[in-house]
Amino acid sequence: MVTNAWFEIRDSLAKDLSPSTFTVWIKPLEGEVVGGVLRLTAPNDFVAAWVRDRLLDVVADGAARVLGSRPKVRVSVRPAAPRPETPAEVPAVPAERQMGLPIVQPPQATAATRWRFSFDDFVVGPSNELAWAASTSLCRDTLTSDHLFLSAGPGLGKTHLLQAIGQNLSSRSNRRAPAIACLTAEEFATRLVLAIKAREVGRFKAEFREAVDVLLLEDIHFFQGKEKMQDELLCTLKALQARGCKVVCTSSFLPRELDGLGSSLVSQFTAGFLAEIQKPDFETRRRIVERKAKSLQVAVPEAVSELLAERVTSDIRQLESCLRNLVLKARLLNRMVTLDLAWEVLGNYAVANAAPDFERILDFICQSYALTREQLASKSRKQDVVLARNAAFYLARKHTPLSLAAIGQRLGRKHSTVLKGITNLERELSLQTPLGRQIAATLERLSA
Repeated sequence: MVTNAWFEIRDSLAKDLSPSTFTVWIKPLEGEVVGGVLRLTAPNDFVAAWVRDRLLDVVADGAARVLGSRPKVRVSVRPAAPRPETPAEVPAVPAERQMGLPIVQPPQATAATRWRFSFDDFVVGPSNELAWAASTSLCRDTLTSDHLFLSAGPGLGKTHLLQAIGQNLSSRSNRRAPAIACLTAEEFATRLVLAIKAREVGRFKAEFREAVDVLLLEDIHFFQGKEKMQDELLCTLKALQARGCKVVCTSSFLPRELDGLGSSLVSQFTAGFLAEIQKPDFETRRRIVERKAKSLQVAVPEAVSELLAERVTSDIRQLESCLRNLVLKARLLNRMVTLDLAWEVLGNYAVANAAPDFERILDFICQSYALTREQLASKSRKQDVVLARNAAFYLARKHTPLSLAAIGQRLGRKHSTVLKGITNLERELSLQTPLGRQIAATLERLSA
C-alpha cells in the first residue's frame, strides 16, 4: 500500500484542472494505491458518479505521472455515519420565527408546494454546469464553502437554482426542517427600514442573524450606494458564517462589476464559491424545449424543438414562453403542433439567426423611441431619453459580449451609470409595473 501517493496525485491534478473543478470534485475524495489500483472514496453517491462519468481518465493520467504507470481507478462511497436518534420532542419554534420573516419551515408533506422550481426540472448544459454542480453540492454539504454567489444575466436560471436549493434543503433535513429565508435584496432593505422606523432593529437582527439557518438573497446589486444597508448585510453574513449557516446570493453582475459596493462586502461575496451562468448553447436550449413540452404533456416534433432552440437564443424564460404560447395556440385552434404554427408564434418574439450587434441595438432603440443617436448619447435627463438609454444598456448587456465599461464608453457614460441603468430597468421588468410591461413590449420587438 502506498499511503502518500494520493496526496501527490491530488497535487498533480490541481495543476491539470480548473480551481473550481478541483475544489468541487477532487478535493473531497480520499484515496490510496493498493496493488496497482487507485481506490478513491467519495463522500456520497453524487460525487462518486460524477468522478466515474467525467473525470476517471483525467485522474488515471495524473496518477500515471506520479506512479510511473497507469493504474486502474475504482471509486466507492464512504459509509454514512450513523444517523442520530430523533429526539422525542421537537423544540418549539423560536419566537423570532413567528414575526413575519419570510421563513419557510414546511413539514415534509407540504415542502414541494412552497417552491417554484427544483433541481429535477433544471436542464444542465455547458453554460450552467458549474453553477448547478455548486448548488447541488451546497445542499449535499460537499462544497468547501457554505456561501455561494450565482451570477447570470436575465432569464438564464439563477432564480431557478436559488429556488431549487431552498426546495432541496427544506425536504432533506434529518432532524427538523431548516429555517430558510428567501427574499430579494430590496425586500431585505425594506424590512430593515421598517424595523428602524418601528425601533425594532434588535428584533430584525435576531430574525436574520439568529433564527435563520439558510439565507437565499436575490439581486444583491440593489445594495449599490446604500452604505448603511450594506453594513447591516455584512454583519448579517458574518453572523451566519460564524454559525455555519448556508448563504446563497444572486446578481445579474459579478462582484467585481458592482459599483458603489464596499470592499468588505465584495470581499465577503468573493470569499465563498462563485459560479457564473452563461447563455445556453443550442443543444441545451433544445433539451429545455423538450423538457418543458413533457411538463406540458404535449408531443412536440423534433423539427419544432430545433427551430425554437435555433431562433430564441438568449433568454430561457422567453424560450419557455414561446413554447407555452405555441401549445396554447394549437389547443385553442384544435391543431397539431407543426413547423408552420411555430413560425407564426415566433413572429411575436425577439428571434434571431444571430444575436444583434451593438449597432443594430442602437438603431432599434432610436427607432422605437423616436430619437436620434445624438439625442441618445446626449446629456439629456428627460424621462423618455433616460428610459431609451437604459434600454440600450440592457440590450447591449444581454446580447453582446461587451463589458459594462465598453457599453458606457460608446454612449459617453461611466461604468457606474450603465450598471445603475440596467438595474433600474430590470427592477421595472421584474415588478411588472405598467412601465415595466411597456418596456417589455418594446424590447420583445427586437428581431434579427
